[in-house]
Amino acid sequence: DSQYNRSNTGLLPTKSGLLGMCLAALGIPRGSDEERTLLEKCVDVRLLMVAVPRIILYGEKSIELPVRRITDYLTVMDTVSADGKLKKDAVLTYRQYLCDASFVSVLAGEATLIKVLSDSLENPVWGILLVRKACIPTAPVFVGLFPTEAEALAALLGDQPLSVFTHQREVDSFAEGTDSLPDQPLCFAAPNGIRRFAPRRVRLEEAKR
Repeated sequence: DSQYNRSNTGLLPTKSGLLGMCLAALGIPRGSDEERTLLEKCVDVRLLMVAVPRIILYGEKSIELPVRRITDYLTVMDTVSADGKLKKDAVLTYRQYLCDASFVSVLAGEATLIKVLSDSLENPVWGILLVRKACIPTAPVFVGLFPTEAEALAALLGDQPLSVFTHQREVDSFAEGTDSLPDQPLCFAAPNGIRRFAPRRVRLEEAKR
């Protein structure tokens, strides 16, 4: 829901953020026909997003770090106007970030499409980041390609069951879900400069510990 000079953040990454990373890895320009075609195919891709607590050692104790939202701001200045005149107008932009949060995600869909996405993440054309240029991955973002969700989760979560983590699953019908999110990307750069998104239905399940 970020608009104008305020960029907010939810507590879980969005599907548009994940697919934006994939399109960057593929080297697909914004607003291109290639982007539109791929995003149309990705409507049928289902996303499972899992929040994984960050644990640190404090002496002999293991401590789970709380996830926090922080707000930073930048000064944006247009130095030259459209007619070539010098401008000195400055605008403050407020941007939210998550601190001490980590996530794993599973994208499931048609095998050929998922293979294309996975190959691009292993060998990206452009640098991949999560929405903002300040959010550069500190480790490889791709874990592997798996025939089933169960095998993917075993590689991502080890022997811990999914139920012990807060997770959000994309569902196929309204009745299955608990919320609707406007983050199914249709176009990252429409001709009028406005990005277009469609709603998708998700089910959020809190961690059971």
